Amino acid sequence: MNAVVILLVGIAVLILGYLFYGRWLAKQWGVDETRVTPSHELEDGKDYVPAKAPVLMGHHFSSIAGAGPINGPIQAAVFGWVPVMLWVLIGGIFFGAVHDFGALFASIRHKGQSIGEVIASSISVRAKKLFIIFSYLTLILVVAAFASIVAGTFNATYDANGVLDVAASASHATTAMISIMFIVVAIAFGFFVYRKNASLLISTVIGVAVIVICMVIGMNFHPIYLSSKTWMYIVGVYILIASITPVWILLQPRDYLSSFLLYAMMALALIGIIGSHPTLDIPAFTGFVDTIAPTGSSLGALFPALFVTIACGAISGFHSLVGSGTTSKQLNNEKEALPIAYGGMLIECALALISLCAVGFVWKDYANFAATGATESLSSVSPTVVFATGLSRMLQIVCGNSDKVYTVAYSLLTLTVSAFCLTSLDTATRLARYMFQEFWLEPGQTTDDVTGYKKVLTNPFVATLITVVLGIALGLTGYAKIWALFGAANQLLAALGLLAVATWLGKIGKNNKMFLIPMAFMLIVTLTSLFFTLKSNLTGIMAGGEGVMWFYIRAILAALLIILAIVLAIEGIRTLAAQKKAGK
Repeated sequence: MNAVVILLVGIAVLILGYLFYGRWLAKQWGVDETRVTPSHELEDGKDYVPAKAPVLMGHHFSSIAGAGPINGPIQAAVFGWVPVMLWVLIGGIFFGAVHDFGALFASIRHKGQSIGEVIASSISVRAKKLFIIFSYLTLILVVAAFASIVAGTFNATYDANGVLDVAASASHATTAMISIMFIVVAIAFGFFVYRKNASLLISTVIGVAVIVICMVIGMNFHPIYLSSKTWMYIVGVYILIASITPVWILLQPRDYLSSFLLYAMMALALIGIIGSHPTLDIPAFTGFVDTIAPTGSSLGALFPALFVTIACGAISGFHSLVGSGTTSKQLNNEKEALPIAYGGMLIECALALISLCAVGFVWKDYANFAATGATESLSSVSPTVVFATGLSRMLQIVCGNSDKVYTVAYSLLTLTVSAFCLTSLDTATRLARYMFQEFWLEPGQTTDDVTGYKKVLTNPFVATLITVVLGIALGLTGYAKIWALFGAANQLLAALGLLAVATWLGKIGKNNKMFLIPMAFMLIVTLTSLFFTLKSNLTGIMAGGEGVMWFYIRAILAALLIILAIVLAIEGIRTLAAQKKAGK
């Protein structure tokens, strides 16, 4: 199949989905542009700060994207391009975008509070507590993983004698240097736009130009060489500060400027794909079980692996936490919820299709990697390497097979992925702080209403410090041992988000039928995946041997997630049934 056909057909379908289904949803739910949003009603100059639509789109998209729409489709490509493309399009339009839009809209109507508060008002306070505990633990895992990823892209390499290998560390030092300068630029951007009322357009042009200059400087001057452990501590301090400072100082401007890196990356991808218009080697369908296993470990059966693996490229529970955590507190007008939430998800679907084209272009090397080891074009089957290699080679063809073009494009693509991991990291930390604070509050309460130990625990600094210590500690000691559960946990979060919005819409008498099939499907996917995980870890326990403790831990966590899913599903279904009976 030609890559141009896959990409253009996919983008056309996504645009039609936005124009027809997205707008229909806004009418069904009663989006009201005259209604005052929480960012104005509760404006505090810290968390509740109205943002211009392009700025908020930058924040929201930067936060939900991360490496998800790149990793998932590339890994799931072992089932063929047809299953991946179908799920990205169908899942994105009818599952993921509905989930994201609904979560943001429900949060706006609940004073910008999380999905947990929506659950408390629609189902029960107990359900809220369970949801927040689950969400908080998931976010701790995200903080641990993304902190480790960022530290891994910054760290220096040492030889067996502990001597710094400057040549091997240069690319990481470059990424670290550019990232540090980028933060400084973002702070300056926020100061001039929000405190000096500088023109957003002029500031954006200058900001993007300065970022380009920073990249040039970083590629030629990168004197900071630190170990991964040292970077973990530095990242911990950074996210502690970034997550308690007012959003206009760093979060809004940095995410807005970061989005231009992603736009540039997608523009380069379009040029590469359309300009080289390659016929992809990837099969349309490889079978119902992953027998290719480029990483050396099979994903297993297409169901549920496809729907758990692709995640952010079609639907992701993490998005509901972003929408109801930070985005809802900055939305200037309700009418902007549609392009930011629904539209933002569809842009992510487009990125997932680009990732599919990238892996399809290097498919032979990717599919044979487990058997042959490193190939001429791929140094590893890390999704970031596959993504950057595939697109850079396409751009190289467009530009007359220039090696310089390949090198520059590869560096830009890997830098962009790293930048978005950092963006998602401190957004996740801020979200975890919100969740921790909300856990101690009764429905309708704010942090100003509590006293005693609750006053201490809901203090922003205390809540953030606890979150950072737990996340960094887990990152240093072995988050990877339980990361395999994250895919199922994330999709369970999506199912619960769909359930929460469905019950709330039913409570206020609005059409919620568009949530029922996605909710039921994601619950079935999640429970199936968790049962498989539980079974495999019980087998590991029976086998015994080294590392058996982690089999116990994963089995216990999988069992707890299954129980949580069943309990919340039963409560939610009872609520929906009662609403239907009352309606009749």
